[in-house]
Amino acid sequence: MTSSSAFAASGTAAGAETDAEAAAPSGPHGYSKDKDAHLKRLRRIEGQVRGLQRMVEEDVYCIDILTQVSASTKALQSFALQLLEEHLRHCVAHAAQEGGPGIDAKVEEATAAIARLLRT
Repeated sequence: MTSSSAFAASGTAAGAETDAEAAAPSGPHGYSKDKDAHLKRLRRIEGQVRGLQRMVEEDVYCIDILTQVSASTKALQSFALQLLEEHLRHCVAHAAQEGGPGIDAKVEEATAAIARLLRT
């Protein structure tokens, strides 16, 4: 991915950290134990998106393309929900065990992520 496409995809310049990235712990994350399965799932979703590109190149009927777009969107939403669940079980639960202001930050972070998912 070029730096301009990295900016377009993330909304930040390549290499620039967002506030959440700067505050994120660098240790093992909630998804770490299932990382291989997540990567496999993302590769499958990537294949679906590449299939969309082929469909457009081959002038496939619009409704057929829209059906595939819907399937790809649902696959990404399902992946996002799994990551969210793992975040709640690992990161938020860990912050709750530690106590202090960290729990409020983790709850706000999770709430913002849920709001973003609901907007899509």
